Parts: sequence; C-alpha cells; structure tokens
Amino acid sequence: MGIKKFSADRIFDGYRFLTNKVLITDDTGRVEAIVNTDEAGDDIRHEKGILTPGFINGHCHLELSHLKNVIPPGTGLIEFLCSVVTKRDFPEEQIQDAIIRAEQEMHNNGIVAVGDIGNTADTAEVKAKSKIYWHNFVEVISFTDDKAEENLLHYEQVARQMKTALANSPQKNRTVLTPHAPYSISPKTFKILNEKTEHATISLHNQEHPAEDELYKYGGGEYLRLFRIFGVHESPFPVTGLSSIRSVLPNFNRGQTIFLVHNTYMPEEDILWANQYAQTNHLKLVYCFCINANLYIEGRTPPVHLFHKHNCHIVLGTDSYSSNWQLSIPAELQTFKKHFPELADETLLQWATLNGARALQWDNELGSFEKGKTPGIVLLSDDFSRAERLS
Repeated sequence: MGIKKFSADRIFDGYRFLTNKVLITDDTGRVEAIVNTDEAGDDIRHEKGILTPGFINGHCHLELSHLKNVIPPGTGLIEFLCSVVTKRDFPEEQIQDAIIRAEQEMHNNGIVAVGDIGNTADTAEVKAKSKIYWHNFVEVISFTDDKAEENLLHYEQVARQMKTALANSPQKNRTVLTPHAPYSISPKTFKILNEKTEHATISLHNQEHPAEDELYKYGGGEYLRLFRIFGVHESPFPVTGLSSIRSVLPNFNRGQTIFLVHNTYMPEEDILWANQYAQTNHLKLVYCFCINANLYIEGRTPPVHLFHKHNCHIVLGTDSYSSNWQLSIPAELQTFKKHFPELADETLLQWATLNGARALQWDNELGSFEKGKTPGIVLLSDDFSRAERLS
C-alpha cells in the first residue's frame, strides 16, 4: 500500500494549528503520522492554505433540499415554519434530484458526517450510496397526547425504512427517533421518547423565537398560527410559567446526548440552568449553531459568546436549503468570523471538526489527524472562503 504526504502553510490537526509539518497517510486516507518537514523525505504535496480534517455538519434537513429559493429570506420563524409545512410537497422526481445535488455538494466541500433530520425516508436511497457518515434523526411531530402512540408508530415505521435501506451502506450510519421541538411534542410523546432513546444521541430545536417561551409561560403567542394548520386551535402544552427549555428538558433522564439546535433566543440564565440540569441528571448537551440559517430566517445571530464563555460543547450545522444559501461549513465559519471576530480560528475549526465528531460519537475515526483515523483531508483557504476535498 502506498504512502501520501501532504503539507500546507498550516495544518489544523483537530486541536491546534501546526506549521512546518507533513501529514502522512496511506492510499485510503488513513493517518499514519504527522512529522517535521525535514523528516518527511521526498514526494510531498504542498498546498497553499490550511489542511484540516473533514467537517462535521451537526444539523441538516437533506430531505428539504427541493425548497431551495422557495421561501424568501427574512420571513421570520413562524411564517417560515408555516411555509415549510404548506409548500414542501413536490413531485418525487424533483425531491430526489435536489437531494442528490445537495449530498454531492456537501461531500465536495469537505463534509464527512452529518446529523440529518428527516420526517420521511425520502433521503434513504441517496444515503445508501453516500460516502458520508449519517446520523439520522427521525423527527417526531406529535402535538397532542391522544395521538402520541399513533404518531410514534408512524415514525417508527419511517425509522425502520431508513435502517433497512442503509443496512448495506458503504459508510457508517445510525437511525434514532428524536423530538422536533418544544412546540410540537406533547407531554405523553416526550415521556415515550425518553423511554425509547436511552443513551441515544437525539436532537431538539431550541428557543428559535421568543414565542416558544411565551407558549409555556402563558399558553398563547404566535405559534397558535402554526398549530391551526394541523387542526389544533389552542395550545396543547402545559402552562408552566417557565421558559421552554426549563419546561421540556426535565422530560429526559436516560443518559441521552441532546443536540440543542439554533438557541437563537436562549438567555444566559437558561444556559446555566440547562448545563446544571444535564450534569445532575447524567445528560450530555451539545449546542449546535446554524448561523447562516438564523440570518436567513430572522436576520439575527444567536448569543454564541455566552455559550463559549460557559465552556459549552459547541458544534456547527447548515440547516437546510429551505433556510440557507448553501450547505457549506466554510460558509458558516466565514459568517462566525464576521459576527464574532473575537473567536479564534482554532476554536471555530474545533467546532467544525473534532467537536462534531465527538458529539456524534464518531471521533474514533473522524475529527482529527490522529494515527489510525480516516477523517478526510480538506484544503481550506486562509480566509475560509474556499474548501477542496483532497481525500
């Protein structure tokens, strides 16, 4: 088996920047070593820019790829959600063509693993042939207790379809039921999901809009407009007088890893509370940010500096083509650099690589240039504007 040698202006190994080093892999991209340049010998491929492990996309909705350019930017979250619900039905051929193009785009720009949300098994055929690792979050929506068991049976069937389709996939994959959001899961549904997801890695859209807290504090607000589309004419959720995260996180106590996604309106006191609850109840919280989607929908960024300040486990996602201009982790990194210039490049790249691999529990193979791993090799420009997959 042959050896390949890569060098660049800088190598980011998943932890830190290295200079005057050479990355050595076998023909399959498996890492053999990182050595000093003067020890590497000949036949070194040198590139301008940064060599980095492949990127982890912690949050995507691949099945919504056909909604690219369908919902305009700036609608606000409630109108956006109503549009997704009412506009997502397209001919199957168009849906599949869009999924194919989106998966290829993510692969080409260096994404090696995805935490992907799906309400259907529409993406199964593409994923079965993909070179990307997939953690499939089969997303449950169940507004009322009386429909909880019926709805869960439906989503369990979707999960079985996905597992069957991906049983012989060339890459690793997992499929797990997951709750959609505090505004779409009834108390009984939360209880059943807690039992069904013991020690699993699940996902929850969190505090994307002030109306989410209003729903639990007062029982009203803008989400009632979304509920009416589903034939629900008043809030089916308990009025707790608390924020949404304080109202729903206590539904989980079975050792889950929970991706809290977006967190656009999460205040510091809720961050501190959630972290303490997780520690006390043996949960692991992962905070996933999709900053370009937040700007697309709401024209707003989440308070990322607060999560960083409190040493939260942060990962990055793209969300879907319904709410983003591209499915690109470098594009997310660029936006972080623009809005949070105080964040070090090393920190941002950690979020995009090793943090994501650890959160999805694929860090034994992905996320860093360590001996024995096959994390993918990406050439990233110094300003994060371009990415090219080398392996």
